[in-house]
Amino acid sequence: MPHVDIKCFPRDLNDEQKDALAADIADVIIRHFNSKDSSVSVALKQIAPEDWKAQVWDTEIGPKLEELIKKPGYSM
Repeated sequence: MPHVDIKCFPRDLNDEQKDALAADIADVIIRHFNSKDSSVSVALKQIAPEDWKAQVWDTEIGPKLEELIKKPGYSM
């Protein structure tokens, strides 16, 4: 049951663009995990740049750097 939780700076994406993003991500997950489409879920949460450090870096990135399979090219 793969779940992908995307956090990003605000983007002006319409529903069609969000659907395309979710479909592309689901395709990759299905291919790499040998999952069914019905097993994959994708969330998208937009975080204001001024809130990124407190809401994302300090809680999900910085403390879990060793768990990340792709580390960011920046630090805070």
